Amino acid sequence: MIEFRSVSKVYPDGTTAVADFSLRVPSHQTVVLVGSSGSGKTTLLRMVNRMVDPTSGSVLIDDEDIRSLDKVRLRRRIGYVLQAGGLLPHRTVVDNVATVPLLNGVAKVQARAQALGLLDTVGLDRSLARRYPSQLSGGQQQRVGVARALAADPNILLMDEPFGAVDPIVRAELQAELRRLQKELGKTTVFVTHDIDEAFALGDQVVILRQGGRVAQAGTPAQILGDPADDFIADFIGASSSRRTLHLRPTGGRQVVVDADGRPAGVLIR
Repeated sequence: MIEFRSVSKVYPDGTTAVADFSLRVPSHQTVVLVGSSGSGKTTLLRMVNRMVDPTSGSVLIDDEDIRSLDKVRLRRRIGYVLQAGGLLPHRTVVDNVATVPLLNGVAKVQARAQALGLLDTVGLDRSLARRYPSQLSGGQQQRVGVARALAADPNILLMDEPFGAVDPIVRAELQAELRRLQKELGKTTVFVTHDIDEAFALGDQVVILRQGGRVAQAGTPAQILGDPADDFIADFIGASSSRRTLHLRPTGGRQVVVDADGRPAGVLIR
């Protein structure tokens, strides 16, 4: 479990990135922080692996204050996936994935063998193992980034807008892949995005942030969609938009789900 206890972050120039934020991230669940630029979501994510230390308050992992932990050791036990992948350009795919196990003292042969297995896990062909990041597509690079984050078998995954730089089709594929991995591996995951549809697609819990890391509403996707806390939330999630207002239309003996403009969105299965 990850817990934020009344954390704040004020930078030297007086900018308040986060003001008095508290949250519990249950073990084996995915919690998505979503908000516009300046909402503090990435700052909060980076507090978990001490890339950013709070000005006040505490972050705990399994009831242990992470300020008591060595930063390097802490980061090696937490998987971290960046938007641009963050891959080392001069290392092959297999060596990128094997980076953290090697740093943790795993023998090179064993680390590479484990890396090849992780390529299977994230849906990449092993024939890509000897390629360099520049020889991969954006979606492939992101899968390598996820494999590298899983290489030390961490209990916690931090994902900072990892799919934001790929096209919509690849993004949907990567989201589906992440759902599959979460179902299989059950990691405790904090995911940051500015896209509310992505948040609803991936989160067991979704936390919508206002400027300065203030919580506007937190809950399951169904709770937020069904009962927006206020006009800000209703507008943010597009509660009154045609794609959110769905209806049933009998068609050919089946119940077709259509949006407010009459466009088909799916078929109701009873």
